[in-house]
Amino acid sequence: MATLAIPARLAHCVAFVSEARRPLHIVRRAVVTAQLVALAGLNPVLARAYASRGIERREQIGPGLEQLLPVSSLDAVEAAVALLIQHRDRGGRILVIGDFDADGATSTALIVRALTAWQFPSVDFLVPNRFEFGYGLTPEIVAIAVTREPTLIVTVDNGISSVAGVAAARAAGIDVLITDHHLPGAQLPVANVIVNPNLPAARFGSRALAGVGVAFYVMAALKRELDQRAAQAGAAPPGPGIAEWLDLVALGTVADVVPLDANNRLLVAQGLRRIRAGRCTPGVRALLEVGARSLATVIASDLGFAAGPRLNAAGRLDDMTLGIRCLLADDLVEARALAARLDLLNAERRAIEARMQEQAIAAVRQISADVTGLATRFGVCLYDANWHQGVVGLVAGRIKDRLRRPVVAFADAGAGQLRGSARSVPGIHIRDVFDAMAARDPGLIERFGGHAMAAGLTLERSRLDAFARAFDAEVSRHQDNAHLGDRIETDGELDLAEISLTTAEAVREGGPWGQAFPEPSFDGQFRIRRTRIVGEKHLKLWVEPGTSGRSFDAIAFNYLQGRDVAEPLPETVRLVYRLDINEYAGERRLQLLVDHVL
Repeated sequence: MATLAIPARLAHCVAFVSEARRPLHIVRRAVVTAQLVALAGLNPVLARAYASRGIERREQIGPGLEQLLPVSSLDAVEAAVALLIQHRDRGGRILVIGDFDADGATSTALIVRALTAWQFPSVDFLVPNRFEFGYGLTPEIVAIAVTREPTLIVTVDNGISSVAGVAAARAAGIDVLITDHHLPGAQLPVANVIVNPNLPAARFGSRALAGVGVAFYVMAALKRELDQRAAQAGAAPPGPGIAEWLDLVALGTVADVVPLDANNRLLVAQGLRRIRAGRCTPGVRALLEVGARSLATVIASDLGFAAGPRLNAAGRLDDMTLGIRCLLADDLVEARALAARLDLLNAERRAIEARMQEQAIAAVRQISADVTGLATRFGVCLYDANWHQGVVGLVAGRIKDRLRRPVVAFADAGAGQLRGSARSVPGIHIRDVFDAMAARDPGLIERFGGHAMAAGLTLERSRLDAFARAFDAEVSRHQDNAHLGDRIETDGELDLAEISLTTAEAVREGGPWGQAFPEPSFDGQFRIRRTRIVGEKHLKLWVEPGTSGRSFDAIAFNYLQGRDVAEPLPETVRLVYRLDINEYAGERRLQLLVDHVL
């Protein structure tokens, strides 16, 4: 069973069980009337959703690549291009070193494909096995890289915290180009060039680029320089344009759950457009096919819930080399075979995650029953010696959603070390929490990195108790913002006529939706007409808005996980839901996707 082993850490879980019983608060997004006027002519529900998300004019909907932030405005991108061309002109060997998640895999595939297509003489890739080497450009990975005799290492989706690894590479006579988007630490690695929109002095117009977005910008700048040189020499441009691989950019951006600001929305929208037109890499096609998604109607959530998890499964359970090979495959038969292997890994991952999640929930329940009267705690630490380190991040996310407070889940990493993965709630910047903890006790955390909502870390097993106490204390300092985790933002209540297939289709086509640009959700009072259990943990409902006399199909996925099945629903409930289209046997029907039953 998952346990926190000692009373001090048990307290961290108990308090949160009590906290989680506090009511959720529905907050309806404000709509600016002037913006609604500017969006006249659109579906009214979609117009309200756009207006509440900062869309001020119709030109911001579905923009073309010409509205992308200028490639040249990304800091240090020209220096990166110069370094790449220098190694090309010298006949150098370029080794791309990626991360073991979907963002890292798509970044790696993008750069390998682009450099190869543009006649760079020698391009290869290497991705760390998370179970042997951990994250980033470590000295151990550099030792392996040296055997391939590269002249230049290009990191993608990592490197900004690899101080020792970059030093080892430079000492071995290898140049290093870092392309990353993670937040930097106090010390930067001494690379030849660093391209990262999140450096403190960066002037780029978006800090939300995913690793694959940074890679896209570097390759776009490189292609422009190569084309200019070809034109000056009276030669044809070398290979396809950078838009050829926008499907990879869309997949990596969505899978990494970075904020979909205007620039990222544009990149994702253009990538989806290529996929729908069938102009995508065989690997992306195969991943969507094995996830039973139609290319012609693909949306951002298909990348996030079908293609992304299957790609991520390679890095979580095996070696992301398999996923990168799928994205690099030019033959559809080969890509489908690799996607089938990834699908099997994903099924295994889901089974492991389900067991770990049940163990975590059971531990929280047991502790709540056995220990009472403890002081309120603000951060949750979970650890089980048998947990899989490739899946702890998913468990942390699930428990965070239930308890509505920051969670860190740990697994053994061997040699007396633990690897943890953290997930946070709005208002609490988890990497800043770890940064502050490290400043207060420099020996507490061996290494860490990440974003506002997710981070990873390594520490000595003997320091787990000290970490749990310090984590609780540091999160408590952010208590003024902790209530944000108890808020549910919705787009308000729909009129009866608006609960329709037409509205669902308009919302579906109005994306891409995602982090910081959420899919529209709604709230309202419904009478429960009928319910039944589907697949052991899902709840199928037939609900009536008010006393309208009309009934709608609805489903609450995973509703029964960790709940008492015998717990009846009241006759009338408030639902927070989204509109979905259920396609079966050639028929399209409206279905409500229930996120909360209040």
